[in-house]
Amino acid sequence: MRNQFITNDAGDKIAVILPIKDYEKMLDDLDEYACIKAYDKVKARKQEFVPADEMFKTVENKRKAEKF
Repeated sequence: MRNQFITNDAGDKIAVILPIKDYEKMLDDLDEYACIKAYDKVKARKQEFVPADEMFKTVENKRKAEKF
């Protein structure tokens, strides 16, 4: 990866210029990391199981209530 830096008058690095390919990979990696963190957070919670037919009824009732 070839990076270029922008510096201020004091010579301090204040920004970086990346090739677009590297930038897009970095964004993809960050998105994947965020998904993994979200998965880990949900997985760590205590899970409560509800029978499917009961959940379908709950969802349907919420949909009906939102229509009004």
